[in-house]
Amino acid sequence: MKIYNFEEDLDRPSPSLDEQYMQEALKLAKRAFEEDEIPIGAIVVSNGKIIGKGYNMTERLNDVTAHAEMQAFTAAANFLGGKYLKDCTLYVTVEPCVMCAGASYWTQVSKIVYGARDDKRGYSTVAEKIIHPKTIVQSGVLERECAELMMSFFRNKR
Repeated sequence: MKIYNFEEDLDRPSPSLDEQYMQEALKLAKRAFEEDEIPIGAIVVSNGKIIGKGYNMTERLNDVTAHAEMQAFTAAANFLGGKYLKDCTLYVTVEPCVMCAGASYWTQVSKIVYGARDDKRGYSTVAEKIIHPKTIVQSGVLERECAELMMSFFRNKR
């Protein structure tokens, strides 16, 4: 016989859909962290389904372009069988760099949701117009958790 406790979660609001997807991206970022890669994770979602995943693999692949977003874009495009990601959302734990923002332009991704800002290398510090004009950008989803993972990684490097 199962016993359910419905009172346990009453004080805690249920996470939004964006937070749930960002949690998935955070799992990938933690995997990167464990592999001594800069801990950024990304997923691409279409019609409520994750169709692409990625995390930074620049060290493992010896490839400066092997960012989480690039991995997720490639996986999603392969899943869809085409290069455009219209009606898709990119969830990424840290603000995309200029390269990844430029790639998002070419994929025509409909929405970008990111966690922590990147005040040093984020696209918004250099060229906000690099994002496709029809792309919606939302920032700050699980920002604290995303930022803490990055800070922890670099603290361990020092």
